[in-house]
Amino acid sequence: MTAQDFKQEQQRLHETIHYMDRILNSSKRDIETAQENIRTAMANVEYLDSSDSFLNILMNTRFFELARNQKEGLEAIRQKPYFARIHFQRENEDEEFLYIGKTSLFHSETHEPIIVDWRSPVANVYYDGRLGDITYDVRDETHSGHLFAKRQYKIENGELINYRDVDLTTNDELLQEALEGKADVRLTEIVSTIQKEQNEIIRAHLRQPILVQGAAGSGKTTIALHRISYFLYTMGEHFNPEQLMILAPNRLFIDYIADVLPELGVDKICQTTYAQYVLDALNLKLKLQNPNEQLEQLIANPSVQQEYAMISKTKGSAFYELMMNRYIEHYEQQLAALFEDVFIEKYRIMKGEHLRKLFLVEFHYMPVEKRLERIKKVIQTEVKRKTAAVLATLNTRYEDAIGRALNGMRDAEKRRRTVTKLIDERDARVPKIKQEAKSVATVNMKKFQKVKVKQLYRELLTNRELLGEVAPEWPLEDVAHFIKAHQKERWVLEDLAALYFLQAKIKGIDDKWKMRVVFIDEVQDYSYFQLAALKAGLETDMFTMVGDLAQGIHSYRSLTEWQPVLSLFPRATYATLQKSYRTTIEIMDVANEILMQMDEDLPLVEPVVRHGKEPEFIVAEGFDPAIIQDVLVKIRDNQHQSIALICKTTHEAVQLIGQLENSDVPAQLLDENSAIDQQKLLVIPSHLAKGLEFDAVILTSFDTPYDDNPLDRKLLYVALTRAMHELYLIGPSKEAFLMK
Repeated sequence: MTAQDFKQEQQRLHETIHYMDRILNSSKRDIETAQENIRTAMANVEYLDSSDSFLNILMNTRFFELARNQKEGLEAIRQKPYFARIHFQRENEDEEFLYIGKTSLFHSETHEPIIVDWRSPVANVYYDGRLGDITYDVRDETHSGHLFAKRQYKIENGELINYRDVDLTTNDELLQEALEGKADVRLTEIVSTIQKEQNEIIRAHLRQPILVQGAAGSGKTTIALHRISYFLYTMGEHFNPEQLMILAPNRLFIDYIADVLPELGVDKICQTTYAQYVLDALNLKLKLQNPNEQLEQLIANPSVQQEYAMISKTKGSAFYELMMNRYIEHYEQQLAALFEDVFIEKYRIMKGEHLRKLFLVEFHYMPVEKRLERIKKVIQTEVKRKTAAVLATLNTRYEDAIGRALNGMRDAEKRRRTVTKLIDERDARVPKIKQEAKSVATVNMKKFQKVKVKQLYRELLTNRELLGEVAPEWPLEDVAHFIKAHQKERWVLEDLAALYFLQAKIKGIDDKWKMRVVFIDEVQDYSYFQLAALKAGLETDMFTMVGDLAQGIHSYRSLTEWQPVLSLFPRATYATLQKSYRTTIEIMDVANEILMQMDEDLPLVEPVVRHGKEPEFIVAEGFDPAIIQDVLVKIRDNQHQSIALICKTTHEAVQLIGQLENSDVPAQLLDENSAIDQQKLLVIPSHLAKGLEFDAVILTSFDTPYDDNPLDRKLLYVALTRAMHELYLIGPSKEAFLMK
């Protein structure tokens, strides 16, 4: 880095910020003008032509939105407009310097790019392209060019700190520098250090599903978030943000990523949990047992795991999906048997056999109740069409009969009585037929009562005869156990897939909740049937799913391998990320020791070559706040602020927070709804720590040590892999952490 180069780069940065300020001032004026125009139009709406005034309001509202979005976008990046530059020459064009940032900015007069969005095709050259001749894709067309150099900048508060030219060696150095940062800022800054294998997943085919097995610390969450951002940038004209959904493991996790989404331009996306989504989409109010409470019960009492796992595993299986499909078929056959011939008076309008065929075959692609609505309209149309023919036939018959009476009867009195009778009879029947025609469809369809999905599902859970019909291959002993477990009405997470599936097949999912694209984090905690139900209800396979089987702490009810998911999504791309960017080599060595003890055949995690402090084991027979205080001092001395104390259970976490409150250690007990306070020691049970990361982790194991069973091994692995820089183990022995 020469002084002259640095001066030029500094000048370029200042010019960029100066131009941004001009645009910002212009945007502010545009916003004020649009607001004033809207106020004027609203004030004059009664005096002007309504269509003109409302059009004026709509145009100014749109203009206001554009100006406001531009203002907010520029304000978000003003302190750091870009993070990289490429010296690039497209084939048959001049050389150019392209500065890459989180959004695009073009000169209003020359239309030259001042900043290029990181999601643009040419920016992919920065992430994927080695120096020299390269190719890149733009809308499925391959373009060529030559990459002379890549440069990365460190900019803080609008000032250039330094820059570095990037090759294979310095790229590792830059990554190391980024990884040494603090946990509370690293999530938002990953865009500047996306690695090649991460970039390939972010930019993978957007119209196909993708499943990613990613090791702890491999960047699964941030990759998913950046893929959403890339999706909206590339496909935004076809999809509204409201049609995209992130399914997160809990509310705590949603709060954790809350600051990242606006920076990526995806703040309008639906962020929720699986349970909340299903309850909202079905407009159901259920007292649902907290899945974490279930997990806590299994942790505290491993002996009940097998008994509980049988029911939970069944409810998440392909067999349960088969049961639900059979149940729906059973329900359809019951309804089909209710169809009868449709008559107006004594005239048959439609055959019941034809209506059954419409219901079971022709309209089978629709939800049951939508089919019934369609059949009612078919009956109404057919009745309307045939009523005219019926009335014409009736009138003809009466006219003929009257004619015969007039011409064939010599007795005048008898003729008069006969004709009068025929006319009166006709005049009575015709309006009656017309009236009947109006209501015949409603009367015929009245027998098809709408059902409540919740009641329909409860019937299946408790009816031995019904279960025998939809699951004849199910052992009688298991059926009896299943029915006994459901005598009392209790709802658990595993029931939601069945309720959603039944809703989708019988009533349909409301358009408001018909998401077109889904992003799932921690997908290993889902069951096969949960994913199958979602796919069926949303009628799309455009899922991005990221997870890690080694962190499958809910494996008693969820996935233990990826093959079922790949069978469910045959178009899916499968990718693996075995490199961890979170933890140091020293910490990952400890975590890999636990990974080797797991039942799943998973490869060891490869930490990025970043050394740090050796994990420290501190012998203590019981919890002592003074020891925690000493460890905190060490961590703070190393300039690390984000610190978590992770214990095995919630019960233990509550006990520890009580003891810390009586000491001088400021601490916060985290639950699913907590807003994280980084200034305090965060006390958290192991199962809630999944998906989070901290500068330093203190792991304790006293009254409830980790036992040598599949669930405890995964809980321990999750806890160990939360630490970025420092790890402390406090307990009576290493055996309490399943270590030699």
